Amino acid sequence: MSDTLFKQVNYDIHSLVNFIELGQIGLPDIQRPFVWPNKKVRDLFDSMYRGYPVGYLLLWQNGFESGTKQIGTDRKQKVPDLLIVDWQQRLTSLFAVTKGIQVMRPTGRSEAIQIAFNPLKDQFEVADAAVRRDRSFIPNISALWASEASLFDIVGKYLQSLRESREVTSAQQQKVERSITRLFNLLKFPFTALELSKDLDEEQVAEVFVRINSAGKPLNQADFILTLMSVFWDEGRKELENYCLSARQSSAGDPSPFNHFIRPEPDQLLRVSIALGFKRARLQYVYSILRGKDLETGEFSDERREQQFSILKDAQAKVLDLSAWHDFFNALRTAGYLGGRMITSNNNLLFSYAFYLIGRTEYAVPAKDLRKVIARWFFMCSLTGRYTGSPESDLEFDLARLRDVVDAAGFVHTLDQVCDAALTSDFWSITLPNDLATSSPRSPSLFAYYAALVLEEARALFSDQKVETLLDPSVHSTRSSAERHHLFPRAYLKGMGVVEHREINQIANYALLEWGDNRKIGAAGPVVYVPLMLAPLKPDEVVRQYRWHALPDGWEAMPYRAFLAARRERIARFVAAAYRRLREESGPAAIDRIDIEELIASGEGVHVEFKSSLRINLHTGKKDPKMELACLKTIAGFLNARGGSLIVGVSDDGVTCGVDVDGFTNEDRMHLHLVNLLKDRIGAQHSMYIHPRFEDRDEVRVLVVECWPSNSPAFVKDGSTDRFYTRTGAATTELSASQAQQYIAQRF
Repeated sequence: MSDTLFKQVNYDIHSLVNFIELGQIGLPDIQRPFVWPNKKVRDLFDSMYRGYPVGYLLLWQNGFESGTKQIGTDRKQKVPDLLIVDWQQRLTSLFAVTKGIQVMRPTGRSEAIQIAFNPLKDQFEVADAAVRRDRSFIPNISALWASEASLFDIVGKYLQSLRESREVTSAQQQKVERSITRLFNLLKFPFTALELSKDLDEEQVAEVFVRINSAGKPLNQADFILTLMSVFWDEGRKELENYCLSARQSSAGDPSPFNHFIRPEPDQLLRVSIALGFKRARLQYVYSILRGKDLETGEFSDERREQQFSILKDAQAKVLDLSAWHDFFNALRTAGYLGGRMITSNNNLLFSYAFYLIGRTEYAVPAKDLRKVIARWFFMCSLTGRYTGSPESDLEFDLARLRDVVDAAGFVHTLDQVCDAALTSDFWSITLPNDLATSSPRSPSLFAYYAALVLEEARALFSDQKVETLLDPSVHSTRSSAERHHLFPRAYLKGMGVVEHREINQIANYALLEWGDNRKIGAAGPVVYVPLMLAPLKPDEVVRQYRWHALPDGWEAMPYRAFLAARRERIARFVAAAYRRLREESGPAAIDRIDIEELIASGEGVHVEFKSSLRINLHTGKKDPKMELACLKTIAGFLNARGGSLIVGVSDDGVTCGVDVDGFTNEDRMHLHLVNLLKDRIGAQHSMYIHPRFEDRDEVRVLVVECWPSNSPAFVKDGSTDRFYTRTGAATTELSASQAQQYIAQRF
């Protein structure tokens, strides 16, 4: 038979309360949020009064030398010999009621637990106004155990008050005396405690707890460390808990940890302190060294314990620094994340805060650079769910990457390396579109798309209101400013035979609208409502709307499932482009309209090309299809790249020759000819990105064809061949089939 790892010890309430008051038994919860409702305290006293068993008390011998010095200073007279593992709420109730001490509720409000007792009926109640008016009740049983109290005086005063409201018989008087005396003697109520050996480690203690107490919240390593803080650094734990409490309440302008991202718990910020101070994520080892335990010999050392607590104190001071805390949230906003509604994992946020603090305090990364790299880091962590699977293991691995880093540049480079390894081209082209194939309203990929919309300063669909404004977490209304709208409405899809909610509510079928526009659209199909909603918008606004909201050209007439697949790919590309902005890499962007004089003065380049004519070969003076193809190639190149302007009627050297050479009877004929060429050779779906206009220059007319970046690849029909062109510097380059495929995968 193996040796038992515990011993059984009997206590009574009086002994337990005294040991707690002296500090011999460590009870950390008396000055911390007390979660039991008062009716449970009432029921506990009622059970003891009736002589019912109320369970086992589970204690753990702490392994410290008796009488050793504490780091924290409070009213405890000695270091606890025993730490409470289970029964904290019950013991807090007993201690608070018998000593008349207030407890603190999770809201931060302190209150006394007042339990009333009716000696005539042996009845306990939570004291309220009605009970206090009823003279048959002792309104607060704490009075029985006050240091200056006299049992005889309490009985006498109770009977005197009772007789003022009713007649009291001798039998009732005897009943009162017996009941109050019995209640007073609850201090002798026996408890059985199981004291676990000091040789057990925290994992074994947690296992014991789970096996004997399957109900309730299982213990974790953070619970042990917080208890240890109560023993050796009580003011540190109080500071941590007060900070978390303040973060839940708006401060009306005073400095405060309140924010719109997270309502932190003490154990969460403790993990940040551990990561910062000890470069550890697994709390098991940290708990051991905070106890002053030598991991090799198993021996305890007061000096070692004080050294490790000193590290924890320094780290916690940095974690709770308000300027760092709020500047970190600025980094999240730099990443496009506006508040807690866009956060799917607190671990991703908190562990990113740990890296922010490491960069700030240990590598002195300049504030501007630090916000940018942490913005990229959090964007990556949130999008990929980096710390949602095995968070401790993953954080340990990431912290280990910094061991050889010596300066700010190395810190930034290391984090960016991790981001690049996670966000590969395959991630953008394969993983993310697959992740978007969901109807989950809390998908990380969905919130990354919202963050991308914020970064790109996008407007809501069909609206002039910025997405950032509509998603502002500080604005609270009876109805959300922005609503998720089914691009293919539910009723419309059901009419087409699509009835499953998972398919109807796909992320790719949603777009952010102002609630008024959402209401206006109703159940109309996209073929009906899209032209009406786009009508008030200018052509360049339509182009932006299609790019921001990842809408394929002609999407309203596409088969539903083909639309979903195409939009997922476009959402993924849009998110990738937003991330490139965080990486300070330029991505496709629409160009602004530039005056004709500026265009010509700037000369040919990436965004400008001159053509002397649209269809006439100036050498032969005849119509030449090669001239038309040259113009179409340039237009397609601009569409496939970052946009640009083709100017017809200007020679390569910038000399204006005008469009009369093309021989059209008027400008309308020339415009119509160009439009027909574009429809036949490039495709009508690209017409929204091409805007021809005529301008005066040197007393003649020239044709300016302004091209916006297309939302889909543009090919030029050349006989039976479809050719793909893009801009390379000041030239238009044709790509081979394989080159085009690779370019399209990256650009579109």
